[in-house]
Amino acid sequence: MDSLQAIVLGVVQGLTEFLPISSTAHLRIVPAFAGWKDPGAAFTAIVQLGTMAAVLLYFRRDLWQIARAWVAGLRDPSARRTLDARLGWYIILGTIPIAILGLLFKHPIETAFRNLYLVGGALIVFGLVLRWADVIARHERDLTSLDQRDGAFIGVAQALALVPGVSRSGATITAGLLRGLDRQAAARYSFLLSVPAVVLSGLFELRHVGEHGGAAAVPTALATLLAFVVGYASIAFLLRYIAHHTFEIFVYYRLVLGVAVIALAAAGLIS
Repeated sequence: MDSLQAIVLGVVQGLTEFLPISSTAHLRIVPAFAGWKDPGAAFTAIVQLGTMAAVLLYFRRDLWQIARAWVAGLRDPSARRTLDARLGWYIILGTIPIAILGLLFKHPIETAFRNLYLVGGALIVFGLVLRWADVIARHERDLTSLDQRDGAFIGVAQALALVPGVSRSGATITAGLLRGLDRQAAARYSFLLSVPAVVLSGLFELRHVGEHGGAAAVPTALATLLAFVVGYASIAFLLRYIAHHTFEIFVYYRLVLGVAVIALAAAGLIS
């Protein structure tokens, strides 16, 4: 991977991580469209640490309050009833499914799941599911109403994003909408829930940088830095956008891209 590829993929990661359009799919599709080598699952996991740093910075106050309240709840049972302490437990609960399935299906995640037909199909199917959820959702609950059932349900949905094309943010936002959360609450919780899963995945894959012809350390670092900068702007954009709009535009984008990927793969134009 050269510097140009690292710059492009870093920007792509930053733009797509938080929008419900699947960053892992784009890190697979963009190189295929450009005729570049697939950067691999390890590169994808590590460059996500850049966008995760953006989450840590953007939600630093929320995350600090959640961490403090959760620790306080370990010492004082009465403190466990606060919203921040409960969010801490729900984030842990919601991380368990993706951690277990990520380890169990590590090999297919790095190989078979990156098949372009599967990626294109996931973009289409889960785009339609997002649209359905956005239409039927009540949009009446905020984060203060979150409970254990919400945490478990959204956590299982997050695990589906192990398949490129599903979209981690798309799956968790969809699950939040189906549980009756409003768009902003679903998106904010999606961002908070992403922290443990993405950080653990990225750190776990660090040891594989440059292996088997994958991206070397310097291009990976450059892409990760750019993902951080662009990702921070993407968070701010999405939270402002969904305050007044539905997710419809992202659904249409997913459908067009999914159909294009399948058609081009079938024609042998991308691989």
